[in-house]
Amino acid sequence: MRALLLSLLITLPLPALCVEQYGYRVLEKKPQDRNNFVQGLEIHGGKLYVSSGNYGQSRLMRYDFGSGELELSKQLNPRLFAEGLTLFGDHIYQLTWRERMLLVFAKDSMKALEWFPIPGEGWGLTNNGEQLLYSDGSDRIHYLDAKTRTITHSIHVTENGRPVRKLNELEWIDGQIWANIWRSDRIVIIDPQNGEVKASIDLRDLLAPSDRRAGTDVLNGIARDPQDGGIWVTGKRWPWLYKIELVNKTRPTSVVDSR
Repeated sequence: MRALLLSLLITLPLPALCVEQYGYRVLEKKPQDRNNFVQGLEIHGGKLYVSSGNYGQSRLMRYDFGSGELELSKQLNPRLFAEGLTLFGDHIYQLTWRERMLLVFAKDSMKALEWFPIPGEGWGLTNNGEQLLYSDGSDRIHYLDAKTRTITHSIHVTENGRPVRKLNELEWIDGQIWANIWRSDRIVIIDPQNGEVKASIDLRDLLAPSDRRAGTDVLNGIARDPQDGGIWVTGKRWPWLYKIELVNKTRPTSVVDSR
């Protein structure tokens, strides 16, 4: 009987996982300041907005996305550790980490306007056109009303039924939430209604070993260019921004010179 049961277990097909698995293809890359400890990334109106972290070094920056020229840079209080950012309405919102603050800047001038407290730590930040969405290092993503400054609801992120924690930089892309997983080389694509991970993107080997130096840190940073729909990713103290497309295979490939 045991032999029969074992035979059935071996021959029966395994249940298919609901999470799609993707590799990537590099379409283009742009140089960036490798001093940027990227915590937040967004492209808007031909400009690249970057939140760079670390105590005593945190900044909010705006670049011309075409030329890469730095246009504005705002140094934060040295006691603040900058995290995710997003542009929403006429404002730029920038998270801080353990300080549990959400900073508000004027979009055009980047003048600091105000701040308000948030429950929990600040990690990743994006918006869906109606509300701000932020992560706190747990498996939760919170929906925040920017006017009332209250959390309307939260979702728990799961992958094949298991909680997914350390959700870092966030980006809203085509009605779904893309999230870096801290200290990993992957991005997950999340259903914003129920928190289920629908896809996983393996970005191993995106940064060539020859481009790594002392202080080069983890993959972090996702931005969608609204002009052409291109997806750009980078990391903390990386010398490049990479435009990628997803491919249904596990081995990453590149169509540009990665030297």
